[in-house]
Amino acid sequence: MTDAPDYKSTVFLPVTDFPMKAGLAQKEPAIAAKWEAMGLYDRLRERRKGRERFILHDGPPYANGDIHMGHAMNKVLKDIIVRSQSLLGKDAPYVPGWDCHGLPIEWKIEEEYRKKKLNKDEVPAAEFRAQCRAYADNWVGVQKEQFKRLGVMGDWADPYLTMKFDSEATIVGELLKFAESGQLYRGAKPVMWSPVEKTALAEAEVEYEDVVSTQIDVAFEIVEAPNAPELVGAHAVIWTTTPWTIPVNQAIAFGEGIEYGLVEIGHQDYVRRRYLVAAGLWEDFYHRLVPNLTSQVADHGIAAFEILKTFKGTDLAGAVARHPMHALGGFFARPRPFLPADHVTTDAGTGLVHMSPDHGEEDFIACKKLGIDPVFAVNDAGFYRDDWEWLPGQGSVINTKFNGADGPICTDLRAAGALLSASEFRHSYPHSWRSKARIIYRCTPQWFIPMDKPSGQVMDYPLPPLEPVTGALATALPTNGPTLRGVALDAIQNTRWVPERSTNRIRSMVEGRPDWVISRQRAWGVPIALYVHRKSGQYLVDPAVNTRIVEAFKAGGADAWFGADHQALLGPDHDLADYEVITDILDVWFDSGSTHSFVVEARYGEGARADLYIEGSDQHRGWFQSSLLESCGTRGQAPYKAVLTHGFALDGTGRKMSKSLGNVVDPLKIMGESGADILRVWVASTDYFDDVRIGKEVLAGSSDAYRKLRNTFRYMLGALSDYDEETEAVSYAEMPELERYMLHRLATLDAELRSVVDKAADSENWLEFSRYTRALFDFANSDLSAFFFDIRKDCLYCDAPSDPKRRAYRTLLDTLFHALVRYAAPIIPFTAEEVWQSRFPSDEESVHFLEWPEIDHHWINAHLDEKWTELRSQREQVNEAIEPLRREKIVRSSLEADVTMGRVLAVGDVDFAEVAIVARVTMGEGDGISVRPSEWHKCGRCWRLLPEVTEDGALCGRCDAVVAP
Repeated sequence: MTDAPDYKSTVFLPVTDFPMKAGLAQKEPAIAAKWEAMGLYDRLRERRKGRERFILHDGPPYANGDIHMGHAMNKVLKDIIVRSQSLLGKDAPYVPGWDCHGLPIEWKIEEEYRKKKLNKDEVPAAEFRAQCRAYADNWVGVQKEQFKRLGVMGDWADPYLTMKFDSEATIVGELLKFAESGQLYRGAKPVMWSPVEKTALAEAEVEYEDVVSTQIDVAFEIVEAPNAPELVGAHAVIWTTTPWTIPVNQAIAFGEGIEYGLVEIGHQDYVRRRYLVAAGLWEDFYHRLVPNLTSQVADHGIAAFEILKTFKGTDLAGAVARHPMHALGGFFARPRPFLPADHVTTDAGTGLVHMSPDHGEEDFIACKKLGIDPVFAVNDAGFYRDDWEWLPGQGSVINTKFNGADGPICTDLRAAGALLSASEFRHSYPHSWRSKARIIYRCTPQWFIPMDKPSGQVMDYPLPPLEPVTGALATALPTNGPTLRGVALDAIQNTRWVPERSTNRIRSMVEGRPDWVISRQRAWGVPIALYVHRKSGQYLVDPAVNTRIVEAFKAGGADAWFGADHQALLGPDHDLADYEVITDILDVWFDSGSTHSFVVEARYGEGARADLYIEGSDQHRGWFQSSLLESCGTRGQAPYKAVLTHGFALDGTGRKMSKSLGNVVDPLKIMGESGADILRVWVASTDYFDDVRIGKEVLAGSSDAYRKLRNTFRYMLGALSDYDEETEAVSYAEMPELERYMLHRLATLDAELRSVVDKAADSENWLEFSRYTRALFDFANSDLSAFFFDIRKDCLYCDAPSDPKRRAYRTLLDTLFHALVRYAAPIIPFTAEEVWQSRFPSDEESVHFLEWPEIDHHWINAHLDEKWTELRSQREQVNEAIEPLRREKIVRSSLEADVTMGRVLAVGDVDFAEVAIVARVTMGEGDGISVRPSEWHKCGRCWRLLPEVTEDGALCGRCDAVVAP
């Protein structure tokens, strides 16, 4: 018996050396090195020169430590957006930057000092600042390489750093703009203060955690009550969770609309005391009080409290109490007046609030109306002054033992008969996000930018006449109100916020924020370069002096201020002896809030604004807001046209990543094992407007999605290995219906992807790349690999090269290839480059030079869509009907099946057997589908079962014609 002929060599199988196994961890660094060697970023700038520009301004991370998953998510998202805008043909530069000043870096240097048992204050300031600069410079270099490893394309040769001399000069120049326009004042008011770091903090530098504090009820004896004489001799009860503020108490606040009651508690045979407490809070107070009554009273039983009389809040006006420690004399012997305050509520406590203007903004405001000033009893380290009458030199006030029931404050109050209760209380409390230590509100002299005072009228002292505002700033000033808050709220309204719901968050924060505290008591940063007149307290406003200051910073950076010849900077018109030189450091949020001026405007021209800012949701109180306020104060508008907010990266179970929990997912490890493109697929696939999860299972899903797309590219590369457009390409009119349907699907896909990337499309989906990625991957997997390629593989493998259908298929494959590799390039830039170079190898060209594919939207055909949607549905039904026979090995493949259907769509010239990949389809009765093994024989080359094949292994007419000599 003669063996059947082997026709394998006559089949046109795909040919490619593009590997199925990606090996991204090994390949990506080599691809990145090639990009750097060829100057990809700079050459792309040349090619897009003169085009419409899209500026995504990079929010600066701190130059401090290796990157974490939050960094990776943020940078990848930015890179995807920048690359997609470049793909649209725009000039889309990306200038990465770093925040180099401030507490995070300074704290690290101090940690190194503490390890060596050195005191930072004993080190020369210039030396300390130099160490901070070196530390920041080192981590800029480390993070730069890590970001580049993520595939982030940008101007890595010239990033922006807030510590560059030009940057520091611009930052101080922006500060001086506020000074010249009168939007700056120095005042003493309570600010968030870290006793550990000895500096004021911004809201964005504070995080809240649950703590257990000691809550106490303290009795203040009432000595005067002109509107309610019955209260004299009774005790007003205040409740607080910060016992350390009692030594700085100066008044008691009440609510004018609150009802108060005079209650008596005790036993008839023992001492009874009268207390003033808000109605509705009597029971809570009583239950706190009972455990603290003397054991003698407790042994004899406690009578329920008795309400003697109720009073209106207004009845307390004019009342005076005395401090529990009045016997100490001095400050404590002063009367403690009752004063009305809007912030007093009956949510908790006693309805009476002890007031310490040193340690509460509301206290400060209410006391100031009565002329009660702060006393600055607590120093920068959280200890009471050495000359303070009570607990001099003691603290720290954030120490829980110091504030505890057995601490010195409670002990002294107890001895004075004023401590009514002391117990544990769990609540949320602010901490420094850097040291993790509790913070306090502390009144200190600070520099502020006011939110609610018109420009030129914001200072507590007179200003010299200012020149009228002219030029660009004058035309930019809004008409809806002169205050910074008003301008900022107007700018929020004129900015596109993505997602839209984030508008409410930024608006509410700006509506409720206090004046901006811009001064810090640190060493590493840009100084508040001002001169304050010693007699008037007025800071100097002289444009000529300001110009010299800025020029000095350009030449020597911020260090120029600390070692400056200040008389030379002041010039001949001012005597240095008359002025105090300010050495406070600017809030780093002012630094980063000014980046639009020394990045966007400096590189792209005066008046240029960023098209987009992108950061995490915490930046509504951070960079988004500081940039908004800085620009609105100096330019009258936001520095951005749109803002995208993303969530945070959580572990696979939805928990916040923490080293202590051991659940940190390291992006560097992922790139080292799986490659950056896998991480990028994860970022692009997530609904990043909310918090997102990442873990082994999530990454496995990203890897699987990537693998399928890679195999789609591999198939197309193989199928197009010898494609010649000049000799093979056919027109749309020459294409079979299936190819025209796939062009319809491609055009539909193109429109959906454009709705995500093109702002001009005015789509609700703008920047929703999870939609973009899902649509792209689904098209490649469902429309192409599982459907179109599956149907046409017979045509590709077995039709003659000159066959019109095969030529149409390969023409369409070429169109698909050029479209899909472009669509994929922003998401998986390394793989897209590998795919492109596999087909079009070149040391001078790159897939990232390409522009959006040219798609003819006349390809969209509703009739074809409806018809082929139904055909695909019927194809799936046929496959489901065949599957049981395949499992039972009655048929080995669908090609061996004869299908009878009760209803077959009128398909015209479409061969539904070819679509379903079966031997034949016949019409039956009923609605069901029946399947049986075909009786026809199998072609030895194409393996189709056809009536013309006389025996298994023989050739069908098509194959016979192809292999014939």
